[in-house]
Amino acid sequence: MSSKHPVIAVTGSSGAGTTTVKRAFENIFRREKITAALIEGDSLHSLDRAAFRVAADEAAKAGNNTFSHFGPEANHFDKLEETFKVYGETGMCQRRFYVHSEAEAAEQNAHFGLNNLKPGTFTPWEDIESRSDLLLYEGLHGLATDGTYDMAKYVDLGIGVVPVVNLEWIQKIHRDKIERGYSAEATVDTIMRRMPDYIKFIVPQFSRTHINFQRVATVDTSNPFVARDIPTPDESFVVVRFRNPRGVDFPYMLQMIPNSFMSRANTLVVPGGKMSHAMEIILAPLMHDFMEKKKK
Repeated sequence: MSSKHPVIAVTGSSGAGTTTVKRAFENIFRREKITAALIEGDSLHSLDRAAFRVAADEAAKAGNNTFSHFGPEANHFDKLEETFKVYGETGMCQRRFYVHSEAEAAEQNAHFGLNNLKPGTFTPWEDIESRSDLLLYEGLHGLATDGTYDMAKYVDLGIGVVPVVNLEWIQKIHRDKIERGYSAEATVDTIMRRMPDYIKFIVPQFSRTHINFQRVATVDTSNPFVARDIPTPDESFVVVRFRNPRGVDFPYMLQMIPNSFMSRANTLVVPGGKMSHAMEIILAPLMHDFMEKKKK
């Protein structure tokens, strides 16, 4: 861990909503004039889209029907750990991006002066910005370990985004349909294939995070595979668990977040519609502390 070059990891499953936390951080960075080096978890996959499909087909033929992006076989756990470690020591590292769409492909081709980047491929590796105050990772494996590599050793602040599982599945099914054109059946097949790696590599991270944001719906989500829409923020609460509540100013948070309450000594509950606001109230003081420690 590093007080001079802090590493922040926002981690959650596919469809969990990690982008909401990323946006909260970006708002804080803009107000506080903090320069962050951004690392996207997808960029640390070890296989592009076409190669992954081939590998998954070959694994299935060999009797392995659980090959997934959630496990170490399809990811560079070694490079992710090295990125956190080297950044914490030097404030520098390399990164690349995974190209999700045609629009991103056009943008990255222009940036690198290329014409061969397509959706499902990776950009070349490049050095991050020459000066940054901290590193922000958003992805699947920010605090993962496979017994050999351990990301959490080099993370100064770990944030988990963990909707209750039925809500997580509803969000993923709807996202995959709207953004990627997948049928609900195809997404369910993906969920089933990923389940062993989800249990082994994704879920354990949330006992290692410093703060978890867990959205809980207040409407019926008992069968996520037939849900016609995603519960709205106002149809949910967000349970915020602090691993170490010592020094956390809960009275201030309760005052600043309307209709929030404490359910345990280390757990704050906020209305779902106030989730983004609550994230900024909770995270802004932590960013201030990081910057003060850097000065010292």
